[in-house]
Amino acid sequence: MMLSGILILHIAAGTVGLLSGAAALIFRKGSGPHRRAGNVFFVSMLGMSASGAYIAYVTPVMISVIVGILTFYLVATAWMAVVRRTEKPGPVDAGALLVALATGITGIAFGLEAAGSDTGLKDGFAAGVYYFFGGMAVLAAMLDTSVFLRRGIAGAQRIARHLWRMCFGLFIAAASFFLGQQQVFPDDVRGSPVLFAPVILVLALMFFWLGRVLFTGRYGKRQDADAAGHDHASPSRPENR
Repeated sequence: MMLSGILILHIAAGTVGLLSGAAALIFRKGSGPHRRAGNVFFVSMLGMSASGAYIAYVTPVMISVIVGILTFYLVATAWMAVVRRTEKPGPVDAGALLVALATGITGIAFGLEAAGSDTGLKDGFAAGVYYFFGGMAVLAAMLDTSVFLRRGIAGAQRIARHLWRMCFGLFIAAASFFLGQQQVFPDDVRGSPVLFAPVILVLALMFFWLGRVLFTGRYGKRQDADAAGHDHASPSRPENR
């Protein structure tokens, strides 16, 4: 009974996450609608990833545990990147780094286990799947380490950190639904390129916005200026995106 309730939560949170994530990508970055959609996306994705990781652990399907923890970490650290702005990294950031590193190492270890098995699979998944998500977790941990070495992050780099982590979380959610749950779609659609389109679109938009943030030289400065003005006017209300 409890597992059924968690499954309902997982499905509901995933649905809201996909819709709010799509809205956040559409609305102008930094605008009120973008922030509101981003807040809904943040909460729903935490619920989806946490419930998904628990269900996968009980089942068990270890790749889904890895993906669930990775998604939770990415969305949480993306949110912290805009809420905390230029604050120096602290104990919470160190804990997040260790979670990412442990998740990555575990994912790669499971990949090696799958590669060494007679079937080349673990829980029905090939080694490459474990390597991909484990590698992404290790990459994120390396970027966290870079933030520690630089004693903080600001400007365009801060916005880019928020952007790619939120978008990659949305990519995971979109791939899990459109590619991992094809049984909910009509027979004519299953296995067709149509289901790949939303997943590819999320990645395309992520790279588009990363390019605009990192290479135009304006976006990060404008957002930090807006954030500074917002803080001066309303110091008790942190800006969420």
